[in-house]
Amino acid sequence: MAGRSSSQELGEFLRARRAAVTPQELGIRPSYGDRRRVPGLRREELAALAGLSTTYYTRLEQGESHQVSDSVLDALARALRLSPDERAHLYRLARALPPVRGTGQEDHVRAPVRDLIAGSLSAVVLVGRRTDILAGNPLGYALWSLTSDEIAAIGTPGAPNQARRVFLDPRSRELFADWERQAGDLASYLRLASAERPDDLALHQLVSELATGSDDFARLWREHAVRDCLHTVRRYRHPVVGELELNEEILRLPDDPGQRLIISAAGAGTPSADRLALLAALTAA
Repeated sequence: MAGRSSSQELGEFLRARRAAVTPQELGIRPSYGDRRRVPGLRREELAALAGLSTTYYTRLEQGESHQVSDSVLDALARALRLSPDERAHLYRLARALPPVRGTGQEDHVRAPVRDLIAGSLSAVVLVGRRTDILAGNPLGYALWSLTSDEIAAIGTPGAPNQARRVFLDPRSRELFADWERQAGDLASYLRLASAERPDDLALHQLVSELATGSDDFARLWREHAVRDCLHTVRRYRHPVVGELELNEEILRLPDDPGQRLIISAAGAGTPSADRLALLAALTAA
């Protein structure tokens, strides 16, 4: 969270990823009578897989090494089977890279983006780099079950925030049939965004608020999963039209760093398409 050094974050990330990899996945066979005390790899096992000394690797986990070569980072990424997002995160923590463009600025929605949203026939919601809801069309708001007060607050300092809604509002567990996956996606994205924007005080305050107010978020945050938001299939238990299974596409706006259009649509001829059309008709009425 805010105030932590990159070397400390690097050590925590390595410990979390090491705990997530089992010896069986890597073909490491336990010795006879071996009783393991850790859920994943031991330090010496990971060090051996990466071609490092246990002493040097231990210093990395303890945040005591500040000169890490590319070859060492590559070896660790291979040994831990890191995804592209996790590999980039590893490098950012090890290199203490400068914040990405747009850190500290408030999100501004350009008029052409608003026109694009308004003209869409699909459910569309625009979220910012801190998961604030910045804009949307009526169907998008209805799909996410935003209240009239939440919609009225969009564009103000009190705008609804999707991470707060998912982790702090019990209604989200009813709305999202795959709540645990939705929660994991958000926590993983916030971990990524926090590393990219270490100087964004409002973002780090959001993380602290969620960690204090939600045991689920605190648990997911400790796992150090790192993943950008990707297209997926999202399942809903909508209070008005019932079960929905929708394709969710994410479009990033390169001229507006961190802003993402979340577009939800149903497959043609499916029951979900009929129910989404019903929701659109009810919303228009």
